[in-house]
Amino acid sequence: MRGSRATGTARDRHWRGGARPAAGCAVLFGALAFLVDWDAGTLTALRALLWAALAAAVCVVLLPQRVSAGPGWLAVRTPWRRRVVRTDALTAVRQYDGVSSHLVLRDVHGHRLELDPRILAANPLLWHELETGVRRSLQRGTLRHGADVLDRLGHHIDDETAQAVLRASGLS
Repeated sequence: MRGSRATGTARDRHWRGGARPAAGCAVLFGALAFLVDWDAGTLTALRALLWAALAAAVCVVLLPQRVSAGPGWLAVRTPWRRRVVRTDALTAVRQYDGVSSHLVLRDVHGHRLELDPRILAANPLLWHELETGVRRSLQRGTLRHGADVLDRLGHHIDDETAQAVLRASGLS
């Protein structure tokens, strides 16, 4: 068995595809900065260390969120922290549109996380875990704001999936 992956845990299957370009951009930035400084004849050990630190900062900034879910929970990990909400005890869900559309989920324990809804659309298992938890929240009566947001998102994800199936089958 690979790793210590817990049974029933769904993860963003496209995360590595987003992490590779982040690492590539950071390495390219660091290499170019190093080469320009070397060509100018001003490269020192301290400056090389500075370029390496700046390249690492570029990688951290560009690294995508790592999303995982399991029965009753959803987690978002960034390089700085890990945020977890209980999807079976949600109180509010809000969607903010604009340049960077994102969902904000809050649970009864006061935990909050922000999530790009495209991650849910691209990962049916993550969406299934969230949807199952939302149904439990509705049954328990804790979800008072945002059920309509998740309903619209669910319809959008279903429409995208249907279109993808039609394109793959050559009917569209």
